[in-house]
Amino acid sequence: MKLLLVWLLNAVALLLVPYVVPGVHIDTFFSALVAVVILGLINAVIRPLFILLTLPVTLLTLGLFLFVINALLFWFAGDILRGFRVEGFWAAMFGSIVYSLASWGFSALLQRPERKKS
Repeated sequence: MKLLLVWLLNAVALLLVPYVVPGVHIDTFFSALVAVVILGLINAVIRPLFILLTLPVTLLTLGLFLFVINALLFWFAGDILRGFRVEGFWAAMFGSIVYSLASWGFSALLQRPERKKS
């Protein structure tokens, strides 16, 4: 049940991105749901390979190159999906940052505060 809720909240987070970043377009809520699944698969499969291959550059830039990797993968997801479009690298850069922040914020809402045992 929690996985379904996280999926829906990530889709809502992705729907917020076009309101902040002008170069990102999402047609429908269903497109956002599919895009979230594709982004999850890309981040689980392709992103670790990119990070491993670009490790020297990532270390040289003190981790800032990870923003470039995230933007490229966000842009790639926009290219392979029909209802989700990203127009250019900078839209992908800012879109991936906004999506990550919104997704992180929604995930923080799902965390239950721990109760102190007396």
